[in-house]
Amino acid sequence: MKEVVLDTETTGLSIKDGHRIVEIGCIELENLIPTKNKFHCYLNPERKVSEKALSVHGYNDEFLSKQKKFNEVGEEFLQFIKGKKLIIHNAEFDLAHLNNELNLLGKKKINNEIIDTIILARDKFPGAPVSLDALCKRFRIDNSRRTQHTALIDCDLLAKVYINLVDQKEPRLNFQTASQEKNDVNNLKIEYYKKVINASPEEIKNHKEYLKQHLKKNYF
Repeated sequence: MKEVVLDTETTGLSIKDGHRIVEIGCIELENLIPTKNKFHCYLNPERKVSEKALSVHGYNDEFLSKQKKFNEVGEEFLQFIKGKKLIIHNAEFDLAHLNNELNLLGKKKINNEIIDTIILARDKFPGAPVSLDALCKRFRIDNSRRTQHTALIDCDLLAKVYINLVDQKEPRLNFQTASQEKNDVNNLKIEYYKKVINASPEEIKNHKEYLKQHLKKNYF
């Protein structure tokens, strides 16, 4: 089963105010394990970034003006998510902006199956904070790299949160990169694995001895 963890950054909150997407990040999961497949792009929104959005993600107008426009990457994005379940934190926001971009191209809305991790978190922890940072804290996920909101880092954290929300063993991350500058984000090398800890011979011996003594106490 393939899923895609997805996140976007935008020029502002509302599409009614003409705000556009400035970054899309996607990480593919297969049977809850991240694969090597990812989709990432910065976008020229063809408008100014609001001050509030700039404080969130840090992508300024000069940087974004040099990036591709959505109509140059839209088809590649659609092919990447085709037939896959989408895992999104606060899906209503991201889908509204993505569908707006698709509408501007004359394309249909996204019709993939959607899992909103905010809804999962609210169902599992009623009344508790459900922001991505709050969930990272709850599950003891290191989010120290999240000094600002960036799509790929948020996808990486959300993948770990999602795995914990559905009660699966969390993959361990071996994160290596020579540079974490914005224009080097595609050089991030991410490897995941499930770590299995085997009992030592001494631990097995002690366990057997414990069971032997325990059984004697219960049956004799």
